[in-house]
Parts: sequence; structure tokens; C-alpha cells
Amino acid sequence: MRHRNKGRKLGRNPNHQRALLRNLASALMLTERDAEFDDNKPKVKGRIVTTIAKAKEVRPLVEKCVTIARRSLAAQEAAAEHSTSADRGSEEWKSWRNSERWTAWANAVAPSVAARRRCIQLLGDKQAVSILFDEIAPRFVDRPGGYTRIVRLPQPRLGDAGIQAILEFVGVRDRVVQRSERPSFEDSADDATPVNENEVVTESATAEADVADEEHTKTAEAE
Repeated sequence: MRHRNKGRKLGRNPNHQRALLRNLASALMLTERDAEFDDNKPKVKGRIVTTIAKAKEVRPLVEKCVTIARRSLAAQEAAAEHSTSADRGSEEWKSWRNSERWTAWANAVAPSVAARRRCIQLLGDKQAVSILFDEIAPRFVDRPGGYTRIVRLPQPRLGDAGIQAILEFVGVRDRVVQRSERPSFEDSADDATPVNENEVVTESATAEADVADEEHTKTAEAE
């Protein structure tokens, strides 16, 4: 029986599999960095191309990390009220460090620090975690889930013909769905052209005159 065997093995042992998923999730988040002068800059921000099996397996890890970061934003906002903009090591910073404001700041920012440590434990990349908390999480502050999408590519991978797919964040290249509205019966009744009573009377009178002419013609031919 298949107990406690959830997920895809992807042809790897457990350690190798976890390392693969961490690297894929970190690579997706690192595509959001500002890499204008980087030789290894991504072609499209917020998107990676991999096999569909790996995309489906790494998606829950990415969603979990984004959720952890999104829930810690409230703690960051609460701690910002007690923080200081002074440079570290300056006299102003030292006075703030020894004041009660620092204690309030430390208590308020503690959940955010714990969330960052948890994401570092899951991803293993501090730069990816910084991008996650600073750029990606504020984008989904009002979204309760579903931060990524998987789009299957028609062209298989060259070499082993593996099915390729795109894993990307939503909210940037979303399709605009235009739904057609069906007219209701009330609208069709209101939009109908009103009928003129004089035209109806004229048409009926003309029809009666035509019938009378036909009867007169038949009577004349019979005689």
C-alpha cells in the first residue's frame, strides 16, 4: 500500500529532491531582482521554465513561502512606528538603542524576524528571501492564495522530449477576460420598435380593397 509516499520522487533521493525544489523556488524569486547590469539576468521577470512535473512539485513550496512573508507584513508595519532612520553606530542610533523605543520595536518586529528565518530554512538563499519579503509579498498583500500559475508549453524539451511548462507569478501578465452579456427579455421588449396604429389600419384597409377587386374581377369573367 502507498502510505506516506505523497509527491513525486523525480528520479532522485530525498536529499537531492529537497535541494532541487529549494533551488527552483529560489530561482523563481531571484528573477524579480534588479539585474540590469547582471550578465545572468533573467529574460522575463517572475518566470522560470522547467518540466511540468517539477513545476507542479515546487509550486506548493513557493506558495507556502509567499504566505509566510505576506502574513509578516503586519508586524513590519507595526515595528516601523518605533524604528529610527539614523545610521547604525551613530549617536542618535545609540540613544535609540538604549531607549524604550528599541524594546517596543524589538517586540513588534519579532514575528517578522521569525518568518524570515523560517523562509531561509525552507529556501536556503538569503538574497531570495530578501526579494520575497521586500518585493513579492507586498504585491500579494490582499490576495489570500494562488500566487503562481503553471502554463504548459507545446514544444517539448530537446533531448528527452520532456513536457515543458512555465511557472510564474500572477498579477503581471494576466489575461483580460471579456464576457459577453446576454440581453434580457425585458430589454428586448423595451427596445422593440413601437407600432403605429394608423399604419395597421391602412394595411388592413388596403388588403380588404384588394380582396374586393379580385371578387369583382371573378364575377365579371363569369358573366
